[in-house]
Amino acid sequence: MLSYKDLIAQRDALEAKIQEARKVEVAAAVAQVRQLVADFGLTSDDVFQTQRPRSNASKGGTVAPKYRDPATGATWTGRGKPPTWIKDLDREQFLIK
Repeated sequence: MLSYKDLIAQRDALEAKIQEARKVEVAAAVAQVRQLVADFGLTSDDVFQTQRPRSNASKGGTVAPKYRDPATGATWTGRGKPPTWIKDLDREQFLIK
């Protein structure tokens, strides 16, 4: 069985080999990419597409209030959970006209 120091030395040697292999493979990959870019006349926009901006419909814009509490002036758009001042009441009387 190997000692702790021997195992650490093996790990260090293996990490050095890993780094060297990575350098060689990255250099080959970069060379291949550069060749493909040159062959096809690609730009950085072609290779690294940016995300398209979201449409206005999916942004969740603001909605005008549809109901108003006459006592406090609080408003509600009619979307989501109803506030306590309109819950279980006839909403017709709170409509903003």
